[in-house]
Amino acid sequence: MTILKPKDVADRLGITTRTLQTWDRKGILKAKRSPTNRRFYTEDQINQYLSRNSLSSNKKQVAYARVSIYGQKDDLKDQLSYIRQYANAQGIVLDEEISDIGSGLNYKRQKWNNLLDEVMNNKIDKIYITYKDRFIRFGYDWFENLCKKHGTEIIVLNNIDTSPDK
Repeated sequence: MTILKPKDVADRLGITTRTLQTWDRKGILKAKRSPTNRRFYTEDQINQYLSRNSLSSNKKQVAYARVSIYGQKDDLKDQLSYIRQYANAQGIVLDEEISDIGSGLNYKRQKWNNLLDEVMNNKIDKIYITYKDRFIRFGYDWFENLCKKHGTEIIVLNNIDTSPDK
């Protein structure tokens, strides 16, 4: 039985040790305790957690963030940070973070089109966005329907602070 320290587990899952402590309290990923009441995890626990949350179909959990111009690059970081915090709080491990710079009216954004290709190839489980207009300016409902037909759900977190239309 391999024993892992919380820091090692957090690094492996791409989360903070504080998130790991929260997960322990909420029962998402329960830590074992040493005789001195220190948290630790076993390799088996981590493997079970990963297999439970990888969705046997191996579909990806993706964060998608977009800004219109390069000058808004800080907003891009804020969007991804917000999505990451949400995912961590829910015990979700993001497989990919996609950031895009381009108009929401432009349907030729390469990263966005690659994401849609993966959706249509049934490789994406959920796409996390901060606000509908961060995915596409017009026609959101059409794209949401397309995603649903391929087993992908778009999770809109509705963080008004990440949308320029405040």
